[in-house]
Amino acid sequence: MSAARRCCPPRAMAGLFFWHLKNTGVRQTPCQFVHLCHVANGRLITFQYFHFLKRMYVTQCNRDLSQRAKPKSDSVASPFREQLDQEKKVIQKVRPVYQPLSEPPRRSESREMKPAAGTEELVPAARAESREDRQWKEMKLRLDDLPGILARLSKIKLTALVVSTASAGFAMAPVPFDLTCFLLASLGTGLASCAANSINQFFEVPFDSNMNRTKNRPLVRGQISPLLAVCFAASCGVPGIALLTLAVNPLTGALGAFNIFLYTCCYTPLKRMSIANTWVGAVVGAIPPVMGWTAATGSLDAGALLLGGILYSWQFPHFNALSWGLREDYSRGGYCMMSVTHPGLCRRVALRHCLALIGLSTAAPLLDITTWTFPLISLPLNLYISYLGFCFYRDADRSSSRKLFFCSLWHLPLLLLVMFTCKKSFLEKEGKDLLAEGHGRATEMRLP
Repeated sequence: MSAARRCCPPRAMAGLFFWHLKNTGVRQTPCQFVHLCHVANGRLITFQYFHFLKRMYVTQCNRDLSQRAKPKSDSVASPFREQLDQEKKVIQKVRPVYQPLSEPPRRSESREMKPAAGTEELVPAARAESREDRQWKEMKLRLDDLPGILARLSKIKLTALVVSTASAGFAMAPVPFDLTCFLLASLGTGLASCAANSINQFFEVPFDSNMNRTKNRPLVRGQISPLLAVCFAASCGVPGIALLTLAVNPLTGALGAFNIFLYTCCYTPLKRMSIANTWVGAVVGAIPPVMGWTAATGSLDAGALLLGGILYSWQFPHFNALSWGLREDYSRGGYCMMSVTHPGLCRRVALRHCLALIGLSTAAPLLDITTWTFPLISLPLNLYISYLGFCFYRDADRSSSRKLFFCSLWHLPLLLLVMFTCKKSFLEKEGKDLLAEGHGRATEMRLP
């Protein structure tokens, strides 16, 4: 016996002992340690095993968590696979973190079931309500929101710019200032602009919905119906043109009607057909100061054409710089813009018309509209916008386009203000006309 013990090492004796316990039925042994050793003999106790036990404790014992606890599936097979499959089917109701501790958790709400919309399938009430919120609902128009909606439909900021340029044309006319005519002309021009902008939005709803800049317009969002938009445009356009025709003069009314037609029937469809839409749109923007001049004088003179030319050239650096940063939007909307299809031409045209402003400002005293101080005072303004136009042409990036665009916003008001301060007075012009008329009569008397 002693010889056998010498031959067998202690590890072999321990192995024989555990083999004997396994054959004699370890499950009936009261010792829990021996039972754990028997389980470890079939499958090793790993870190995943203890991690699984922790998750089981969390999901079963702690029912007041701040989120719905759902155990993940193990990459390693778990010893409690059957219990894990049962736990996957159970979703515990939890209490929000911000809920007071004194208020008991409402577990009954998690069990409440509600049929899903359009089906007979039962889903939790919270999920059913979220589905109903995502469905299409009828939007009700409130009277309190109507003025703001109509203001956005008529592009109130663009309308204000149109009225201001028309007022500048009226103020530059070489006639005595008539306040009543000025107010009527401004009101009629504003109504005509509101009508044109509303019709423009009515036609471009499918395309505006694809652009980030225009996707929140009233017709795109369904805040008002298309019928209401058309009625609003008619209620602005008809009285506006009638006011310009009957209260001001027929020439101004004809220019207003032509501008609405040009904007809605020519410029709007051309935006998806050709880059010529930019030049047509520049003509639309150049007509309001001409309308102001004709409202004051009743005739188309060289001064009206000069003011129209200044507005015509100013719009190219203004709009081309704006469209350069919106190329992605215009591409999604399907608009054919110079910045998208002809980027080099877009930059050249912007620079070209920046330089044209210098020449138009110099032509003002030649046409006897302003004094010679106007070209001198306006030269720094025109040189600065020409410099930014050159930077935009050279760099062709978003930074240079933004600088040119924001410069155009304050350049036009300052240029028109300087032009008004350098305007030749009506009395001076009238004196020159009388002097020329007297000189002509004296010449006639000298003739035999």
